[in-house]
Amino acid sequence: MKQIILVTGTSTGFGKLITQTLSKEGHTVIAAMRGVNDKNQAAAQELAALPGVDVVELDLTSDTSVQEAITQSLAKYSRIDVLVNNAGVTGFGLAEAYTLDQVRRLFEVNFYGVLRTYNAVLPSMRANKSGLIINLSTGASGFTVPFMIPYIASKFAMEALTEGFQLELKAYGIENTSIQSGVYPTGMVSKEGFNADKEDIIAAYGDDATNAFNAMGSAMFGKMEDFKMNPQTIADGVLELINKEKGTRPLRFPLDAIAQGTDHEFVKLRAEVKDRWAKNYGFNL
Repeated sequence: MKQIILVTGTSTGFGKLITQTLSKEGHTVIAAMRGVNDKNQAAAQELAALPGVDVVELDLTSDTSVQEAITQSLAKYSRIDVLVNNAGVTGFGLAEAYTLDQVRRLFEVNFYGVLRTYNAVLPSMRANKSGLIINLSTGASGFTVPFMIPYIASKFAMEALTEGFQLELKAYGIENTSIQSGVYPTGMVSKEGFNADKEDIIAAYGDDATNAFNAMGSAMFGKMEDFKMNPQTIADGVLELINKEKGTRPLRFPLDAIAQGTDHEFVKLRAEVKDRWAKNYGFNL
């Protein structure tokens, strides 16, 4: 069955590939992005030329923009079957070296932006008693690593939304799942991000922190070529989730070859421990 699918952050990277992939499968794709008439005009025109693709302006940091984009889409198509929260920003650097404003800006996209889309789309999904929401997360979505603490914290928070909404929305036929994507060559690191911005703190930590940061970055990003990390894997994963029979979609869907199965192991163990924890308290989740 062909679906009406809204995807955020479609101007580049995963979002663009997801849009192209879903269009080829005959779905109607509402390709949401910022700056459709200025900085992303070329990308907007490219996607709008694809079969079944409707490009809309959507700024995740604006309540009004998100609500208008989804209201406009519902007026045109009467429903949204699938929401793919792809848009996100990165952040690197020492946690102490972040100003609170910089952390807030990061959360404004990665957490509040996702919550805005939920709030805008859920009334129609609940009325239809059907829907699928896919949130793109990160490979370290259940633990943190140094020099990425605020970024991963924002993904922790998004994972909490996914898991909590999965439970609250079950009675309404709405499924939620997150994709643990790992490290892929999408250009996201070189794009706009919200990095540590207290230069005096960075200087105070000295060369040891800088060397540790560089070593970790080399280890993480240096393996992309070795493991042939193709961003199309994520677009295909979104399509696979959409095609799965209702009720069979997993809460978490790891797609990280570099993890060599440890991501699947972590997801499985976390679910098992959570189940035991809930039973100890006397309820089921």
